Amino acid sequence: MGIVFAIIGAAIAAGLAGIGSSIGVASVGRTGAGLVAEDESQFGSVLLFSALPGSQAVYGMLASILILQNTGLLSGAPKAVSIEQGLVLLAAGLPVGLTCLASGMYQGFTISSGIQIVAKDKSRTGQVIIFAAMVETFAIFGLLVTILMINGVKI
Repeated sequence: MGIVFAIIGAAIAAGLAGIGSSIGVASVGRTGAGLVAEDESQFGSVLLFSALPGSQAVYGMLASILILQNTGLLSGAPKAVSIEQGLVLLAAGLPVGLTCLASGMYQGFTISSGIQIVAKDKSRTGQVIIFAAMVETFAIFGLLVTILMINGVKI
């Protein structure tokens, strides 16, 4: 039964992070499409901005892989996972899943607002990236906590 909890933890990490990234990327895409419709030369900037909220999905996927690797599922030789170990691995998926859900969405909203800055002054693209990086920091904190929790489970 422990391995089932671990799989749920892996699914939470990847699933919530993926949802946050999807919402963030969609938000930037909607706003960016308006800018590109007005100024086609901004496509490169909008493409870069659209990719930024996608990093949270990568963090969630990394955490999911680490959880599954810890259980032996990725090598084809599943290990005996106690209920306690499985519950800890389930809980380990929460920090990265929740922080990436929130930061992916809010990074997209932040960049969408930043696109309005770039629409008025192309030279301020770097400022928008800095705003986005500030939101990204919290996803990295969540990933770090998740990695520490996973490494604490010896199976």
